[in-house]
Amino acid sequence: MDTLARINELRKLLNTYNYQYYVLDQPTVDDVTYDVLMQELIRLEQLHPQYASASSPSQRVGGEVLTGFGKIKHSRPMLSLANAYRLEDVRDFHHRIETALTSKTPIAYVCELKLDGLAISLEYRQGQLVYAASRGDGAIGEDVTANIKTIKSIPLEIADLRTIEVRGEVIMTREVFQQLNQKKIQAGEAMFANPRNAAAGSLRQLDSRITATRQLDAYMYAIGNASELGLQTHQASLDLLRSLGFKLNPETQSVQGIDAVIQFIETWAKRKQGLAYDTDGIVVKVNDLSLQQQLGFTAKTPRWAVAYKYPPELVETTLESVIFTVGRTGKITPNAVLTPVHVSGSMISRATLHNEEFMQLKDLHLGDRVLIRKAGEVIPEVVQVLPAMRQENPRRVTMITTCPSCLSPLKKMDAQHFCINPNCPAKHMEKMIHYVSKVAMDIKGLGEKIIEDLYSLGLIQTIPDLYVLEGKKAQLLLLEGYGERSVQQLLQAIEASKKQSLEKLLVGLGIKEVGEKTAKQLAQRFLTLESLRKASTADLLALADIGPVLAAAIQGFFQEVENQRIIEQLMHHGVNTTYLGTTQTIQSPTFSGKTIVITGTFSGFSRPELTKQLEAMGAKVTGSVSLNTHWVIYGEDAGSKLTKAQALGIQTMDAETFLTILAKEKV
Repeated sequence: MDTLARINELRKLLNTYNYQYYVLDQPTVDDVTYDVLMQELIRLEQLHPQYASASSPSQRVGGEVLTGFGKIKHSRPMLSLANAYRLEDVRDFHHRIETALTSKTPIAYVCELKLDGLAISLEYRQGQLVYAASRGDGAIGEDVTANIKTIKSIPLEIADLRTIEVRGEVIMTREVFQQLNQKKIQAGEAMFANPRNAAAGSLRQLDSRITATRQLDAYMYAIGNASELGLQTHQASLDLLRSLGFKLNPETQSVQGIDAVIQFIETWAKRKQGLAYDTDGIVVKVNDLSLQQQLGFTAKTPRWAVAYKYPPELVETTLESVIFTVGRTGKITPNAVLTPVHVSGSMISRATLHNEEFMQLKDLHLGDRVLIRKAGEVIPEVVQVLPAMRQENPRRVTMITTCPSCLSPLKKMDAQHFCINPNCPAKHMEKMIHYVSKVAMDIKGLGEKIIEDLYSLGLIQTIPDLYVLEGKKAQLLLLEGYGERSVQQLLQAIEASKKQSLEKLLVGLGIKEVGEKTAKQLAQRFLTLESLRKASTADLLALADIGPVLAAAIQGFFQEVENQRIIEQLMHHGVNTTYLGTTQTIQSPTFSGKTIVITGTFSGFSRPELTKQLEAMGAKVTGSVSLNTHWVIYGEDAGSKLTKAQALGIQTMDAETFLTILAKEKV
């Protein structure tokens, strides 16, 4: 047998063994045999580079090292899905489809487990994998082709010569995740928070050899250009993918009618813990592709699909201790230190206990067994104590009386305790962390850990010190992990922050109760920081949403000597104190002076864009419906806000009418 024939034979054998092991989960050869054949192939390809092939199974071992990820524009947007949190929301989704289609026959759906991983798009041409892209922002993703090739459940070539866009999810199983974190512990490295983060981090390695060691897996769930291929149903797309050697989730099921969908959701609510991977819900799709086309899309989501999210998971663990942290305002927050436990996809070891009253209400004692969950699937919280499991003579959790940072006596105001020492180190650090955050001055590269490092080393003590770091460049370069390039980028980001508009500075200064919306309102009204500093109580109260308490807080902030010193130093360093946005308003006959609530989705517009336009036309846009609301403007998938408006007799306006008026009345 000549060399090329042997190479082709080895490639065919190894592709078959990969498919049997990674897709069918039915291995037919042992690891030693597989490794011997793979080494032979690699050796032959090295000796005869003229026979190299991008689709060879030898490419799966990695080896390509990148300096960064290129960008790939998706041929079709990778949209997110609308979420449903109650079974009633899923029935409402079905009812909207029935209404839109005026269908009298049961609608066929495909139900799929919603995998907690990283969405990808693969394009094949002439049977070869051409590129792989992450979802990115939905329109443009990152080129992760080199790393995708290391995932053995993804074929590098297929027996179909048409152009096919395949979409799926890259995941890491729970078992692999635990093994990876164990290795990180042994190496003294920080662990991954959950399998999704681990999968995302592994797929974004610049060295594909590292990705190859992470044992990633992938399930495919759609063909982006299915209709162009002559397919008529989503199920037919899945069948084609399976026939071409792609790995599909075996739990996917085609059903008729909404009752069958609900039954599928309830079944997997009981069975999901037994899976080898994380899932946080069920994706429901209309099966008929022509019906999908009729239903169409909103600006962000398809109308023919919904993602049902399971309720937060309750998990039992132990309260080991309580630590107290100091916020930028001096507020003391108690935090539970828990025996680490896996909750809704993350390893949790901390949870907020809010304040003294919360701890008393829960009757917390050290060593208690407690139930925890993620509030809103994000913030860990203690739900309840299990007193029947309490140890003998437990020590009750109580509130501290002195600041854990500076040891100053605490002052209780309402339900919260505060450190009122103006020179408290923890307060200074938290203020700086807030100042550089995205919602404030947005200084990229200055995260919490770097602020803490610079503070502990004495390089910064207060906010203005950030702007003299340029003169301490030599000291920065001596720090571990700080190279010439990273230091230069950091200094450039600090310099760029001087050009932020006034509203960003107001947020960054940390004035009590002044968030993004109020800061924008103040900046638009007073235009300069100096004008705001001189504003009278009457001037402040003249603004909508600013009452006596907030007005007093704003004036009190500017009267404090330390705050005056900080502002003067920031101005000395060249930080902009002027509003840079537009102050032009359009007197709209319909919207000027009106209080408006926006709900639902609008084709071609995001809600923040519409809010900005309405405010420019003299309207006040709020987030909740009340008797003071003049209009509720609703788009697709409007929910409880529209229902409440109708119940209160408040005027409503649909998207089509609203956009027509908007186009007519805005300049």
